[in-house]
This record gives sequence, C-alpha cells and structure tokens, in this order.
Amino acid sequence: MIRLDAATVLLQWATGGLLFLWFTTRKHEVSAGYGWLIRLSFLVLAAGGAAAGIATDFVVVRDVAAIAVAVIAFATLRRKDARWDLLAPLIGCVGLFVAALDAAHGASDSIVNLLRIFVGMIFLGAISDAMLLGHWYLVQPGMPRSVLRELVVSLRWILPIEIVVMFLPTGMWSVINGSIDDGWNGTLGWFWIACAITTGVLIEVTLAALKERSYSAVMAATGLMYLAILTAFGTDLVARAVLA
Repeated sequence: MIRLDAATVLLQWATGGLLFLWFTTRKHEVSAGYGWLIRLSFLVLAAGGAAAGIATDFVVVRDVAAIAVAVIAFATLRRKDARWDLLAPLIGCVGLFVAALDAAHGASDSIVNLLRIFVGMIFLGAISDAMLLGHWYLVQPGMPRSVLRELVVSLRWILPIEIVVMFLPTGMWSVINGSIDDGWNGTLGWFWIACAITTGVLIEVTLAALKERSYSAVMAATGLMYLAILTAFGTDLVARAVLA
C-alpha cells in the first residue's frame, strides 16, 4: 500500500522535473531561457508541496527538503553550469526517501513505497519536461531534434518499470481481480490499464513523428505529449489513489 498526499506528489513532480532539466541541458544544446522556464515552474511546485505538507501532514525532512528545492531552484536561475542543476534533485530525493518510509508499514512495504515514489518521480519529471521542451522549439527552432527524442526514449524505458512497480503486491492486480474494492466496481482498475496502454502508444507515435523532417512534426510531437501527460498522470496517480 502507499499513501497518496499532495505534499509528496508535488515534491516528486518538482524533483523529477529538475532532474530532467539537467538531463536535457547537460550538452549545452538548449538556450538559457529553457532553464529559467523549468526552474521557475518546478520551484512553484516544490513550494506548493512544502505548503501542503505543513498545512496537512507535516513530515519534517520531506517538507524542509521541498523548501530547499524551491530555494535552490531560485538561487540557480542565472547559473549556466548544468552541474548545479543536480543539487535540487538530490535534496528532493532525500525528502522523498523519508516520505516513503514515513508512509510504510513494515520492511517490505518500505521497499515497495520507495520503488513507486522514485520511479514515479522519474516518470512524471520526464513526461512534463518532454511537453515543455516541445514548446521550447517555438522559441529556439534551431535546437537539435535529438534533445526531445532523448527525453521521449527515456519515457519508453521508464513506462514499463512504472507499470511493474504498480503491480508489486499489494498492487493493481488485486484491484483488477477484485481483491481490493476501488469503489467503482473495478472501473478504476481498467481505467488504469487504459491509461498505461495509451501512454505507451502516444510515446511510440511521438517517436514516429520526430522522424519526419518538417518542423510541423515537432509541433505534432508536442501535441501528443500533451495527451501523454494526462494519461501518464492517470497511470501513476490513479494506481496510487486506489492503493492508498
């Protein structure tokens, strides 16, 4: 089982997004403005996570880490050295580690919680940055298409792992076979399956679009990522809500 709370989800999202900022900018192929966009976006999410934690279920290390992530994201706004972009995700990971243990009941539950939270962090961060990076081609049309392709290929590898960790006991199979009541006569279990399959299809179609030479193909890929971010959040959050 896993606890679903806004503070942890927002810290996951912010940490993953800032981690993939480093992944995207490490080759210095993206302009500095993209770094501003990502840091400001996930700064707000990290601050929101801290506020949610303090207001509802205060976990000291998690919520202090969320504050630190927001502060570091702000402090590194003007830095061009990509290595500094690893600092905020590292601190965010400490907060998420403690959040996973705080929500667990026993050693096996701790391991499952840790896997779900950290895989979810990577999954949500990658898909969010892929969508935002697609938009950045409007600002920097000469940016190599390989930068976006790398993010989408990462998603292709992360999605199966995300699905597997949600099947770990007690997991989504218990929802599908009726051992766990989702409150909707099993509908949420099948909705989760639909989200996971649709996310995979959208990833593959996006990769196919990026093979086309026209600039419109990048915009098509961005539109597909808009849809994928919805189904990806369904894949992660619906499972966690049902299993909470």
